[in-house]
Amino acid sequence: MNLLLDTHILIWALNEDPRLPEKAKDMILDPNNVVYYSAVSVWEISIKHANHPDNVEFTGGELSQFCQDAGFLPVEMRDKHVFALETITRAAGAPPHHDPFDRMLIAQAKAENMSLITHDSLLPYYEEKCIIPV
Repeated sequence: MNLLLDTHILIWALNEDPRLPEKAKDMILDPNNVVYYSAVSVWEISIKHANHPDNVEFTGGELSQFCQDAGFLPVEMRDKHVFALETITRAAGAPPHHDPFDRMLIAQAKAENMSLITHDSLLPYYEEKCIIPV
């Protein structure tokens, strides 16, 4: 299975953070799965680091290098991801969700036939088969 890691799952996995759910850890370590990280996550961390360097202690460039060192493969942003963004659906009556980075990650996973691994409780409200909540 091709796994795309949501930004927080990515960081938890790289830091061996105890918040990483066991299910996510098992999926990431499964040799039958290929683990990817997105340019979207690098972009998100770059912005957060620039705005709050005391809270986000590493840059987007450093995150990218950590991912490469861990053997994760990159997914660049492409036109087809933007077009997929226009097709994602959200359940009627779902709680508000204002994170454009999450929507871009969902679109990438959908367009690339990947599974997006997330611990974000708002993402399952998107009615997309590619989202795997952990």
